[in-house]
Amino acid sequence: MTESVETLPGERVGLVKSMARGFLCRCPHCGEGKLFGKFLKVRPACDACGLEFHHHRADDLPPYVVIFIIGHIVGYFILELETNYDVPLWFQLSFWPIVTLGSALALLQPVKGAVVGLQYALGMGGFATLPTGTSVAIARSEEVQLGPSDNSTPGLGRL
Repeated sequence: MTESVETLPGERVGLVKSMARGFLCRCPHCGEGKLFGKFLKVRPACDACGLEFHHHRADDLPPYVVIFIIGHIVGYFILELETNYDVPLWFQLSFWPIVTLGSALALLQPVKGAVVGLQYALGMGGFATLPTGTSVAIARSEEVQLGPSDNSTPGLGRL
């Protein structure tokens, strides 16, 4: 008989597990709630556990990671195709941009979810505080509570 171990409200999930949950577009804390409301728009909070996502700072890391991965994979296959086969130029110019664009779009959302999971696992930004209860109804306050790493610098606004 297999028992499922659920995450307690005050307990942080490990790095690999939270990044895997984020890669699957699920909440990095509980693994049940959806992470995205739209294609790349992260929900304000998890519907299942109440973990707030609005303070995440994924910014430019997901596109850089996607470009790095797709560039190496597609570049390798282009090199292999060019050195070992005589493929017409029209095929190269029509096939590889489609493969690159499709792969990048398919990988962008999961990579962004993994980056949000990474930030959660490391307690970066507002992820320093964990949800206090597992209720589905989330009490939203008017003020956003700042974590210990959410400092404001004079003249630069909130970082």
